Parts: sequence; structure tokens; C-alpha cells
Amino acid sequence: MAKLVVDQLDRSGKRVFLRADFNVPLDGTRVTDDTRITAVLPTIRCVLDGGGSLVLASHLGRPKGKPDPKYSLRPVAERLEGLLGRPVALLPDCVGPEVEERARALRPGDIVLLENLRYHPEEEANDDGFARSLAGLADVYVDDAFAAAHRAHASIEAITRYLKPAAAGLLMARELGALDRIFERPERPLWAVLGGAKVSDKLALVEHLLERVDGLVIGGGMAFTFLKSLGHGVGRSLLEPDRVEAARAVLDKARARSIPVRLPVDVVVGSGLDATTGIRTVGIREIPDDLMGLDIGSASVTQFATALKGARTIVWNGPMGVFEKELFAAGTVGVVRAVADSGAFSVIGGGDTIAAVQKAGVMDKIGYVSTAGGAFLEFLEGRVLPGVAALDDAA
Repeated sequence: MAKLVVDQLDRSGKRVFLRADFNVPLDGTRVTDDTRITAVLPTIRCVLDGGGSLVLASHLGRPKGKPDPKYSLRPVAERLEGLLGRPVALLPDCVGPEVEERARALRPGDIVLLENLRYHPEEEANDDGFARSLAGLADVYVDDAFAAAHRAHASIEAITRYLKPAAAGLLMARELGALDRIFERPERPLWAVLGGAKVSDKLALVEHLLERVDGLVIGGGMAFTFLKSLGHGVGRSLLEPDRVEAARAVLDKARARSIPVRLPVDVVVGSGLDATTGIRTVGIREIPDDLMGLDIGSASVTQFATALKGARTIVWNGPMGVFEKELFAAGTVGVVRAVADSGAFSVIGGGDTIAAVQKAGVMDKIGYVSTAGGAFLEFLEGRVLPGVAALDDAA
């Protein structure tokens, strides 16, 4: 896990290729959420303050391997200029003679942003020649895009064969440090909280976590497949019939390891996602055949909070219900507050979970909020992340 970090490099007079994650939401030509941009600013300033220049690179959206003005990084360049108070030139492409000439002309303090890497199909193909062209633009490689670290793409993996040293940016280093603290040296008891819609999306994750955690909380839509495996009727709730046996096997494995698994004891039910009337809380043995569970109930929140009160480390991914609907957000917010009040070191990842933390107003009580989605999950599943493995180890 210990990787070379950008602040350990000699940046003076060096052109630094900085792979960032500027895959931000746009409203036409305006960035509507610059969280991912501001997250990389410490690394950008680290390079510039160290006397280096920057070749910034990122993907944006899915332009399908060809130029598409809708996915241009121009709005990102304009937002970066505003945040940094200095020019950020958007180059017309990410490879080619003009780009090479502009990169060679960089002086300390200069910044250029390459146009969308995914305008070329070679990026996602991890093409060797494309990676070599990118590597020729700079003297040093830095990756600060943990959110894309699970992708073996040319600007993430293949480029490090030709551009050394290859170091982690400050954001990447913080992500790795937080995740290392969970699995390599956790303060125990270590509890995991899992939610979200489908068991099939989280089955490998649950099985991996059972090798490491001291307790597990399961909510969200995925909980109903586990409840069904215990013989409970779940009405019209989200259910994966072909995963019921797998869910039962997970519970059997947890029992054999003496790992407590907390499932909901009550749920908020309604006729559907858009229900506004007839919503009520029932015990899990009382879910009507014609209704569906859309959130965990208050008794479940209390039970989960009691379990987490004794934890010293908590990792959480996925909401407890249909969080985007205000009527079904209370369970997720309640568990957020329980995590915040537990006093444990907590790491939270996933867009809905982060939104719940913000909604509950307890961001300052969370140990670390991961900016990554897929990479966060794949790390929790125990997979090797190409973008991390490609970086140089710390001395």
C-alpha cells in the first residue's frame, strides 16, 4: 500500500503529467459540481510550488472514442482558471505534434489541460503506442484519480511503463491511507455497513468482508434477499430469487465465524417508489403482499446504532432505502448519525451515502469520505487496482 507520493519528488523544472479525475457533471458548458476539481487542487499546488509545470489529463463522460463537443474539457479548464487564479490552456487534443510542441514549451508555473482522453479509443484499450505518446509529454507521472484506479487504461496503467517515476497524488495518497487504516491496521472491532439495491452487486464484497470484519450491518434493497433466505415474506420488495441461496450461504458462513450480521427488524412500506399516501412502518414478519419495503424503520435504526456503538472502525457503502425520496430517507440519515456518534474511525464511499452525510450535517464527524465509486468497491472486494499497482512503491 505504501506508494511514492508527489511531495517526495523533485518537481523543480520538471513537466509533470498529472492524471486527474475531472469527470464532473455539466449543464451545457458550465460545471455544476466542482468537487472532483477542488479535490485535486492540493496536488496541483504542490507541483507548482515545487517549481514544476503541469500537463493535466482526464476523461469526461463516454464520447465513444471520437471527438464530441458535448464532452469537451473546456468547462473544466475555465473552472480551474477561476479556482487557481492563473491561465489553464486547453489543448486541442491529447496527442499529436501540436500537443507535443506545447508541452515542450512549458515553463515552471505553466499549466495545460489535454482534451478528453476518451476521444481516442486507444485510451480505454490501454494501448501501448498511445500510452507512449502521452508519456512523451512530460518528465514525471503523478496519478491523483483514485476514482479511476480500477481501470487499466492507457493514461493510468500503460503510461507508467514509459514515464518514471510514477507517484501518487495527495488525494490518491489520502484515499490509500484511509483504506489501509481499515484493512491493514484497523482498530477493532471493525464493522461494515452495506446498503444499496442488489445483492448481486455486493455478494463478492460481502464474502470478502467476512474474512476481515467483526460485524456486518445490511440494509437497503439488498436486505430483502437476505430476509427471504431466512423465510420471511417480503411482499413486492426488491428481491433477487436467484441469489437467495447465496445469501443464505453468506449468513451460514458468518454464523460459523461467529460474526454478527444485523438485518432490518422493521421497514417502511408503500405501494411504490412514488407513493405519498398509505406509507407505514411494519415489522419484517408483517410486510403486506401488495406493498414493498422502501426504507428501514426506526427500530432497525436503533438496533444498528446499538451495534455500531461498540465499533472502533466502520466502513460504509450504500443507502438504507430509497434515499433520493424524502419520505424514505430517514433510515439512511439515522444510520449516518449513528456512525458519526459512534466515535469510531469511519470511511464512507458512494454518492448516496455521501449525500446522506451532507444532509445529516455530520461531515466533520466522519473519518474519511472517499471520492471514488467503483474503485472504492473493488478495493473493498479485495481486487488489485491497476492504477495503484502501477505506481512506484515508497522507498
